[in-house]
Amino acid sequence: MNGEFELRGVNHLALVCRDMRRTVDFYSGVLGMPLIKTIELPGGMGQHFFFDCGGGNALAFFWFPDAPEPVPGVSAPKGLPDRGELISAVGSMNHIAFDVPPDKIEEYRERLIAKGVDVGVILNHDDSEWGVAPEPHEGVFVRSIYFQDPDGVLLEFAAWTREPGSPDDVRHEPRTAADRTV
Repeated sequence: MNGEFELRGVNHLALVCRDMRRTVDFYSGVLGMPLIKTIELPGGMGQHFFFDCGGGNALAFFWFPDAPEPVPGVSAPKGLPDRGELISAVGSMNHIAFDVPPDKIEEYRERLIAKGVDVGVILNHDDSEWGVAPEPHEGVFVRSIYFQDPDGVLLEFAAWTREPGSPDDVRHEPRTAADRTV
């Protein structure tokens, strides 16, 4: 429990899109997230729209008429993690993971594919050397699928298979800036 601040979760995560109509079509039409608030920014600066992503949380997007173009591999990963793309720049947002029921991961993957979304394979995240297993087993702690929105934002449907937080789940020493190879 946080003794400093009464934090109640994430109110919203705000991203930037190229085309607000396309963003609404994807998040409401494809993913089924209700659009819950729209704002026209003053002075023609742009728009700010909010989607309900469940659990009392919101995902928001800004649309700026003069926003610079993204730089894949810098501002976000170039592609899907199961295809070898995971790295993004310091200070970037790597991906958004939406919590889904474990028994729905296969069904949700098929639904996305049916909607024309390019979806990676189901990843069984475990504590092995490569962090994924070909099949579910007792050591798998989350199963997930990755896909991208129309602007290349990396999205994940993640399903916990067991409650995290055991002493074995927190066992790595944090790396420092001195450990970087760049």
